Amino acid sequence: MIYRIDVSPAPGTPDRRGASLLKDIADLNLGGVTSAHVGDVYWLKGDLDPATVTMLARELLTDPVTETFAIDAPVEMTASVRAVLVAHNAGVTDPVEETILKASADLGVTLEGARTGKLYLLGGNFDNGTLSLITNRLLLNPIVQHAVTPQSVIFGENPVYRFELREVELPGGDAGLCDVGRLFCLSPAEIRTAAAYYKKLGRKPTDVELETLAQSWSEHCVHKTFKAKYNFDGRVVDNLLKSTIAQATKQLDKPWCLSVFVDNSGVIDFDGENAVCFKVETHNHPSAVEPYGGAATGLGGVIRDVLGTGLSARPIFNTDVFCFGEPDMPYDSMPPGTLHPRRVFKGVRAGVADYGNRMGIPTVNGAVLFDERYTGNPLVYCGTAGIMPVWAAKPGQQKPGDLVVLMGGRTGRDGIHGVTFSSEALSDKSTEQSFSSVQIGNPIVEKRMTEAILKARDEKLIARITDVGGGGLSSAVGEMGADTGAKVWLDRVPLKYSGLTYAEIWISESQERMILAVSPRNIDRLMEICRGEGVESTVIGEFTDDKKLKLFYNDTQVCDLDMDFVHGGLPQLELKATSRASNHPEPSFPCPPRLDGDLLTLLGRWNTCSKEWVIRQYDHEVQGASVLKPLVGQQSDGPGDAAIVRPVPGSKRGVIVSCGINPAYSDVDAYNMAASAIDEAVRNVIAVGGSLDRLALLDNFCWGSASDEAALGALVRAAQACADLSLVFETPFISGKDSLNNQFRVGDKTVSIPHTLLISAIAVMADVSKAVTMDLKAPGNLIYMVGQTKEELGGSAYYASKGFIGNRSPGVDPPAAKALYEKLSTATDKRLIQACHDLSEGGLGVALAEMAFAGGFGAEIELSKMPCDDTIERDDFRLFSESNSRFLVEVAPQNHQEFEQVMGMSPVVLIGSVARDERLVIKGIGGNVIIDSSINDLKDAWQRPLKW
Repeated sequence: MIYRIDVSPAPGTPDRRGASLLKDIADLNLGGVTSAHVGDVYWLKGDLDPATVTMLARELLTDPVTETFAIDAPVEMTASVRAVLVAHNAGVTDPVEETILKASADLGVTLEGARTGKLYLLGGNFDNGTLSLITNRLLLNPIVQHAVTPQSVIFGENPVYRFELREVELPGGDAGLCDVGRLFCLSPAEIRTAAAYYKKLGRKPTDVELETLAQSWSEHCVHKTFKAKYNFDGRVVDNLLKSTIAQATKQLDKPWCLSVFVDNSGVIDFDGENAVCFKVETHNHPSAVEPYGGAATGLGGVIRDVLGTGLSARPIFNTDVFCFGEPDMPYDSMPPGTLHPRRVFKGVRAGVADYGNRMGIPTVNGAVLFDERYTGNPLVYCGTAGIMPVWAAKPGQQKPGDLVVLMGGRTGRDGIHGVTFSSEALSDKSTEQSFSSVQIGNPIVEKRMTEAILKARDEKLIARITDVGGGGLSSAVGEMGADTGAKVWLDRVPLKYSGLTYAEIWISESQERMILAVSPRNIDRLMEICRGEGVESTVIGEFTDDKKLKLFYNDTQVCDLDMDFVHGGLPQLELKATSRASNHPEPSFPCPPRLDGDLLTLLGRWNTCSKEWVIRQYDHEVQGASVLKPLVGQQSDGPGDAAIVRPVPGSKRGVIVSCGINPAYSDVDAYNMAASAIDEAVRNVIAVGGSLDRLALLDNFCWGSASDEAALGALVRAAQACADLSLVFETPFISGKDSLNNQFRVGDKTVSIPHTLLISAIAVMADVSKAVTMDLKAPGNLIYMVGQTKEELGGSAYYASKGFIGNRSPGVDPPAAKALYEKLSTATDKRLIQACHDLSEGGLGVALAEMAFAGGFGAEIELSKMPCDDTIERDDFRLFSESNSRFLVEVAPQNHQEFEQVMGMSPVVLIGSVARDERLVIKGIGGNVIIDSSINDLKDAWQRPLKW
């Protein structure tokens, strides 16, 4: 029997979800909706009596203080308002359903099944067209949900799979062969290589073999564009990654780099006994079509990267960086088939926050950027760091005879062809074509799995471990068994529901799964630990010594591939790249006599304004190790430069994490864009009290076309910038990731994202008590400008506010910057600095305003004193230049002489002081006042845009 239970807010209790929905409807600019209420619906199936159903509703499904329930009394049948009931599609995993089944069993009740839904009640005067728009844009995503109708079957039967081995005919003609390649997402060169391999074997391939090659050879998994051979304006670059970024790390050969570019994340030494690892991933395409699920599983995946590093690390913090279209974009200018940036923003934010918060991992650092070119293709970067014993830092190695253990969530149809989907450009048809490409996450399963893995690691039960991410079991088992061989029985894989083919089981990217290599003598103890943590674990195969990948289903062999071919057979791409000079002219416009309005405009731009609305929805205090938070200052709402976490209780040592990103510079010069991102990430570490001594970098390239010669030329130049600065700063890259083909096609028009490089920095700090924040501390303190200002505003926020791009983007002088950073670190170590803030977007004007309103004090500044090129004769250029390697530093009067001695001959000049009153006063080159503004007005302009 099936019972329906409706749960609603109790009388007198605020309906917060309804209020939020009403605000979202207003964002759609749709009139007529005057009220909105949201309730939960549960369907329970089983041999239950009414008293048992009432008990489950009261004890399990309802908060007795804030909610009320009704059994088999559908609210929409009697409501006078319009109702939309949303439920999950058949076969889609709903973590709440699993929890209901387990919790009911704990209460002594056995259920045959459980389903969940959301009931939306909308009041007002509006037509069916408006209701349809609200439903499809706000209430459901057709990839995972549907609107329930009287004809809907709540507990539908899952399909039954009848095994049949499928062999694929490879035509003799090239055209037919390429058609087969397209079916399996293999390029013409790749399918020809595969055809030659099978011709040599004298047999046809099976479908799962071609699927294996497609996953293993996808851009997402093997980074074939970065490993390509380039003809760059006549110069040959053989393997871009190896010859630039990886080569720099190899040349630096830092002894504290314990594992780089060989594992799921990069690892550096922390204190001799412990090591820290860090990885940043992207989940762009899934987040474009299903923002909440795409972003949540992006974070879940990078957390598993840390769990699968070495012999496993404990996650200690998360980071996130988002790039969206502008939130106020008119709906009539949206490309067909895209979600509005505001909806994507809110969905992505919620997905990342919910997953991280439920995992109990603090989110401590990140950024949010906006550009209309991200509208159809948002970027979602998620990062996680972990800590482990030094002995567990290196990748393990299984032996022939070790068991292949699948741990964690069950396998479903969600996530199939996720890596091939992520490796292609998006289009207005992507939402329709990607129903199975977006994974569904369950952080509670991952949390339990985390505890089981760490216990098994400490007991040294694990020979090797990796996560099941892009490519599913195909990539996880295939990569682990590359040097030995592996044999897997696919019918042993636990499934979420029936009906999956053996090929779907093999390539599904269902979440919360890990693969472990375990010695037979340790398997019983591992299973005991898993049972204790409520984690499902299954032996699905064994590692062999024949260097073959062999798959079976019901004892029938469905795959027999040579590991050497899977991992070494991919033909190297040969690409042509060219450099292209910026054709944006330098703008010509007069300098305004007063710049108060320009400063307010810059503070209120989407890219510069406060991101407090986002930050407050993350837990950055959980685990109790956050030393320096994302928000700092008198009211804890100022923009911190970097975060500091102390992962070992009782230790003085900490981990600093920061990031650098400014895609606007790539419109002018990709080399300068990359150099600027590195410099920004590094100087953010220096600003909070860190040093270059043990600082490592991560790169995440998100590019448009992987075939356009100019785009590839920009990629080569950006990679070279990474290598150049890495060598001078002596900051090795330890990990990275690329995401290419970030384009959106509508008909014959293609919009590419701006070339976007995120640089993340992680550094070890010897004494966290010496950390410095950016807020002004006391009236009378001195304000120094550190670093040289140049007339380089190409791609700057100031030019953008005037409608220009420009042709001179900020560059970096690495030797000069390094010398400056080392001196500033010495000054911090001597406790000579009260506050420090790096200058980035908006230059001196924005940085000074942020320091002032974060500290609650004003400041008086003279632009004529700042160190800058003599050619800068304009107040606005001095105030808003975004030259790199610059800081504002607050120093107590009694420390100024020693501070100046430490800084030496470097460009360090006293330009003003902290004022007692709450006004920011800036005098121009000629001594005239160009800004005289209340810091409260400046703060209001900065906070207003995202005060949602």
